[in-house]
Amino acid sequence: MLLGGMLVLARYPGGYTVLFLWGNALGLQPWNYPGLLIEAPWGFVVLPAFATASMIAVSVGVGLGMTVAVLLSIRLLRGRRAGAGRTTASGAIAGLTPAMIALVTLGACCSTTAAATAGVGLVAQASGSSTTNLLLNNWYLGLFQVVVVYVALIAQELLLSVYGTLFAAGDPGFAHSADSPSPAPLDRRVVATAALRVALIAVGVTWVLTVFADWTTVGPGAAGAGLWFNWLVEHWLVGGFVVYVGLAPANARRWFASAAGTLGDRAVRAALLVGAWTLGAWVPPPFAGAGIEGFGNELMGLFGCPGSWGAVAPVFGPGWSLGFQWAFQYLLLAGFAGLVAARPQPMLDWLAGTAEVASGNRPVADLAAPPGSPVGAGR
Repeated sequence: MLLGGMLVLARYPGGYTVLFLWGNALGLQPWNYPGLLIEAPWGFVVLPAFATASMIAVSVGVGLGMTVAVLLSIRLLRGRRAGAGRTTASGAIAGLTPAMIALVTLGACCSTTAAATAGVGLVAQASGSSTTNLLLNNWYLGLFQVVVVYVALIAQELLLSVYGTLFAAGDPGFAHSADSPSPAPLDRRVVATAALRVALIAVGVTWVLTVFADWTTVGPGAAGAGLWFNWLVEHWLVGGFVVYVGLAPANARRWFASAAGTLGDRAVRAALLVGAWTLGAWVPPPFAGAGIEGFGNELMGLFGCPGSWGAVAPVFGPGWSLGFQWAFQYLLLAGFAGLVAARPQPMLDWLAGTAEVASGNRPVADLAAPPGSPVGAGR
């Protein structure tokens, strides 16, 4: 509230005044209404509608995630004091607690820095927008915070579904069963796949949210077919698929294995290939001018090629922002989606882990819940 200007502490003459704001004469920024303005001798409080709702949601989410992470840290310390009998469990969980704290801290940091000037600039760069535009359309900052915290909590839940059995100790909530997956040993493959999955989730989420940033300048109802293709296929299909695979790669692997050769499998893979090509390669001039463009089109635009070749001016000028967008939001997402579409089984086998649990023949590196649970069922 302090960083976002919702709470200002200062000395003001007079007493207390409470005003309900139902709108403004120009009809601007309707997401701020109805609002509440409280003036007092010690300062004032401004509570716009969407900003207040998103702040409450983010605070609850961060509080829940941090509470779980702290409780796991306490149990980890108790397990270390218990002696050699708990050495294996403590050693395995030692890498989990920092990961869980990092996930929810990501949401906590987002909830505070997104309201600050530097935070708005970072969000603007990740969303392909400008700081001025996001400050004018500040509903996007609230949406960005809520989505980041929500995805962090989903990732934390999936981690608990695998590593929660290490905290059993008679707790029925973490009761071990033969169907529960066992955590994979820490090695270079696990580190590499974990790093890739984190990158895919982070980049995929920001890429999906870029569509909403576009809506601050182009209304959905006024957009043409080319822009809608860009939003639906290049952003939501490719970005959403990458986020899902990053969260639960074994679920994606099982679906492709069960649907191999079917019409659904061919349709999904064809759509992913089209999205990956248009995003990471090049689109002919008629389509590029309509809003469907990729890395090759922007690269040509940077070097001053004519529009008749399909050149499109990049959103950012040469620099770190453009480099981040090209390397991660274009090439990483397009390359990964294209590889999965071309050969889904080998890529997802490596990402999910090919080792199997002897008791249940289930992947040990899968961050998915045991069979029968909502997450395991592909919720």
